[in-house]
Amino acid sequence: MHQIQLALSQFKSYLQAVGYSTTSVYMLPYCTGEFLSFTGGSDLAAITVTDLLAFYDHLQVRPLVRREGTLSGAMIDHYGYGLRVFFNWLQSTGQIDMNPASGLRLPRWGSAERQPLNPAQIGLLFDHAGNLRNRVILHLFYSCGLRRSEAEALNIADVSFTQRLLYVRSGKGARRRVVPLPASVAACLERYYLAERQHAPGASDPDCWLLNRVGQRLRGGRLNEVVGAIAARAKIAEPVTAHRLRHSIATHLLGRGMDMEQVRVFLGHRCLETTQRYAKTDEAKILAL
Repeated sequence: MHQIQLALSQFKSYLQAVGYSTTSVYMLPYCTGEFLSFTGGSDLAAITVTDLLAFYDHLQVRPLVRREGTLSGAMIDHYGYGLRVFFNWLQSTGQIDMNPASGLRLPRWGSAERQPLNPAQIGLLFDHAGNLRNRVILHLFYSCGLRRSEAEALNIADVSFTQRLLYVRSGKGARRRVVPLPASVAACLERYYLAERQHAPGASDPDCWLLNRVGQRLRGGRLNEVVGAIAARAKIAEPVTAHRLRHSIATHLLGRGMDMEQVRVFLGHRCLETTQRYAKTDEAKILAL
């Protein structure tokens, strides 16, 4: 088992080095470690697609640790993602010759239901934002296409009102990018900074852009709760999350004629294949946007 423990430790160090979130640095090795314990083997090169499929079947009935019930579909997806990242890393570092996760396609929970909001629904969200900070949160996820972790990590120095640019210093995989701000969005962010953010008393993190009620950095889970609460006030029946807003702006930009490569850069995707997932909405729906 020494090889296994060493590999998991090195995998965690790799995740930290390339800029994965704190949650991912903990969860991906955890999910991978559970799989390796499930296989009961100590030879990483001997793992096969059959082992992965058997583990996937196990996850469907695997009980929760701290309460009754089984894993959610979203959590099972996270296990699958962690294993793909792990085996890709093993192959890239020469620790295995054959990658058992390459080409593996497992059904993803909720993938069929993830549809973009239409422009009318986006308008309703902004109409029911309730306050200036909430409008800024909507702009970060929709107008700027940020990931939840990117909005959480945003600092005051990352927003330039005069140049109308927003800097993502450490996106997924430690990739940086610059997001152009439409004039109306830059004006909204500037109003928030001048009216609220620069006067926030007792901030424990004076650099951060979004604060909670006790002056601490607003975390990703709470950001999703804010978006969900706005959607409830707007009487949008289906769930609305930060990611769904990001998905919506990507689809809307494609529908307005933006090139796929430009959308890839805007979203901060490493490869075009990831961006193409956002283009798989019914063409008639895109043309109607």
